[in-house]
Amino acid sequence: MKDAPVNTQVEALEGDKVKVTVTVDAKDVDARIDRAYKDIARKYSFPGFRKGKAPRPVIDNALGAEAVLATTTDDLVNGTYPQVVEAEGLFPVSQPTLGEEDGLVEPGKPYTFTFEVDVKPSFELSSYDPIEVELPEPGASDAEVEGQIEALLDHYSDYEEASAATKMKAENQADLAMKATDKDGNAIDFIETDSRAYDPGSPLFSKAFDEEILGMKKGETRTFTIDVPEDDSAVYLAAQAGQPVTFTVTMNAVRKRVAPEPTDEWARDTMGFEDMADLRKNVAESIAHQKDDLIPRMKENQVLVELVARFEDEVPENLLEAEEASLLQEFFGQLQRQGVSFDSYLMQQGLSADQFKEDVKQQASDDVKQQLALDAWARHEGLELTDADVTAEFEKAGVEDPAAVERQWRDQGRLHLIREGILRARALEDAMAKAKVTEVDFAARAKEKEAE
Repeated sequence: MKDAPVNTQVEALEGDKVKVTVTVDAKDVDARIDRAYKDIARKYSFPGFRKGKAPRPVIDNALGAEAVLATTTDDLVNGTYPQVVEAEGLFPVSQPTLGEEDGLVEPGKPYTFTFEVDVKPSFELSSYDPIEVELPEPGASDAEVEGQIEALLDHYSDYEEASAATKMKAENQADLAMKATDKDGNAIDFIETDSRAYDPGSPLFSKAFDEEILGMKKGETRTFTIDVPEDDSAVYLAAQAGQPVTFTVTMNAVRKRVAPEPTDEWARDTMGFEDMADLRKNVAESIAHQKDDLIPRMKENQVLVELVARFEDEVPENLLEAEEASLLQEFFGQLQRQGVSFDSYLMQQGLSADQFKEDVKQQASDDVKQQLALDAWARHEGLELTDADVTAEFEKAGVEDPAAVERQWRDQGRLHLIREGILRARALEDAMAKAKVTEVDFAARAKEKEAE
């Protein structure tokens, strides 16, 4: 280790575990023992001596020399372990297991202790070739603008009655007269009506109901029975779940959706623009602005998805468990801040506790695969960090004393987490910079598929 009176040896063991042997020289051991005696003298009162002035023999008689050496040993091990982790570039993923026979420090002698710890495993990706991604063309294409105009026209569309020969289709609206009876033949009064506007796919009835009325013409009457599923969520059928319901339905009229004409008058009177040209210009500018924000995120997402796809190994169980614990801690902390109970959250999301547990497991697996894939990319591409990079990260954090916070992280042996985060971010940047991008007019592609 640099700038420290410590020598280390790192031995790789099976299962991504290392054994580290640490030797602290006698001079540092003596300094720590001396500091321990001084701390005890200041902390406790000894008869006949002012605080901080009790000599070693008095302290040994009162507390026992071995107790002081035990305290010194704990201080030495706990203080040296973070230094070793940082100096040797270790990435621990578990708490260290200390050697059982290391003993206590002795005055005038170097001290050797050992520990074993699980470290982050190294994996390889199936390929490190540049990732191919498809992204929207910058700006706004004619197809995209026309698609937005069509969506606006559809939003402002209305229904008009179709000819009597028109058959009911999924995109039409029906005007229905209907009666319904339950399994005992009793009328279901709240369903009976002389005229009800109904759009197939609405939550009022069910898919089975929709299938029965499709193809009907104006004036046609049908009687049919449907078995309502136990878990049916249709508004008018929920009370009949698990039972048959018989309908008698008359098609009063079939209505077709009619969109307004994209005229200058419509653009001015309905949309508030000078004319259609002004509307198209505004739509194009809006699409282009949205793409400026969307395209980088789309690129990042596609690159991450492909990196994870190239990770073909099993994720180590200890990493999964650690990630699950982290996700749960963050999740329950968020619930607490929002004042929401776990049961309320499950109810709002329509989840069971088992489903929630499986979702967390899946997210943990995806997160760890992504992290390990980025680690592999960084290692393969030879991405490296300097101490200045780490310092800059603390300075960017906006804390009051970045240097003090960095020292604290170093003393706690946690700087490797900062290095890991920076390297992963750089790996993602590198993969994105090297990606082969194909620009696509997705709106035009969709139009072509519709025409096939």
